[in-house]
Amino acid sequence: MKLHIDKNEQEAIENAISHWEENNLIDKETATKLRHSYEVKGFDWRRLAQYSFWIALSCIVLAFLSLFVDQEVLHLLSKLYETPSIIICVFCALLSSLFYYLGYFNKKKYPEKLFTNESLIVLGVFSTATFIGYLGKVIDKGDGMYSFLFLLSIVIYTILAIQLTSKTIWAFMLVALGIWFATETAYHSNWGFKFWGMNFPLRFTVFGTLLTAFALGLHNKWSAIKGFQQLSYVIGILYLFISLWLLSIFGNYSDLDKWAATKQYHILYWGVISSLVCLAFAWYGLKKNDIIAREFGITFLLINLYTRFFEYLWDNVNRAIFFALLALSFWLIGRKAEKIWSGSFFKKKDFHSKL
Repeated sequence: MKLHIDKNEQEAIENAISHWEENNLIDKETATKLRHSYEVKGFDWRRLAQYSFWIALSCIVLAFLSLFVDQEVLHLLSKLYETPSIIICVFCALLSSLFYYLGYFNKKKYPEKLFTNESLIVLGVFSTATFIGYLGKVIDKGDGMYSFLFLLSIVIYTILAIQLTSKTIWAFMLVALGIWFATETAYHSNWGFKFWGMNFPLRFTVFGTLLTAFALGLHNKWSAIKGFQQLSYVIGILYLFISLWLLSIFGNYSDLDKWAATKQYHILYWGVISSLVCLAFAWYGLKKNDIIAREFGITFLLINLYTRFFEYLWDNVNRAIFFALLALSFWLIGRKAEKIWSGSFFKKKDFHSKL
């Protein structure tokens, strides 16, 4: 029976077999057998399953939101409004425990049902978030100290992610970590936009840098969370690059009126810093063969360059010239990308023809 693979997996397997054969790790006969042991699927059912479960979860959220526009449901909710928060809190805690149990049980019994299991985990995460929200109402003292609740969610999600070995829960934990950081710093700055002289984009630039550094340097030192290293790395880079991009647009301003009155070239240095960081990651990725650093570095470098393009030329250049320059730039990028792809493609083709 042949192994069924996706088209994007075919190239990786073919490259591996060719590499082993070239380095005499396997003989030609074994290589031929391996090449005939798999076939490309005619239809990507895995992707269909993934998208179907995403749509299902989205529909659940939409169904929940739709409740609030149904008059009969609103009338029912108005009667339930006086239900003590502690009861709803306990109910959501039990519901989340049920979803986690079902997700864990299904994962052990049916490990191949990846998206079904993850969907149950996601429902558990949503129930946990609702539980924490109502717990906040129960213990609310009116001091606006909401960051404690996000800190509690971080602890809960971390424990659950380790116990259930769930990357989904770990991803939610890192999102909660970012929200906790935002609320904690906002609380200590009296809910102002600046904390230690930093607005939110600059704060999250520091936060993203620390998370990325932790993922690269310290993450693998703890065996319990070692499996989440790549996910932490990706989300850390996302925090860093998105924050740098926002910083290149808004600078370190906390007042939108002051920012609007400032010429964009006065904060050009933030754009330069952002681009240099992107270049550094792209260079590091190319040198260390780090695909994540390389792809994110190149992608956000392009985003930065096109952001500057719109900032400085949209109001200062004729629209026809503007779009002509935009078309030319994309054509040049496409031509260069095509050249790189064609070179690697024909190089592989020539190599296989020599075997």
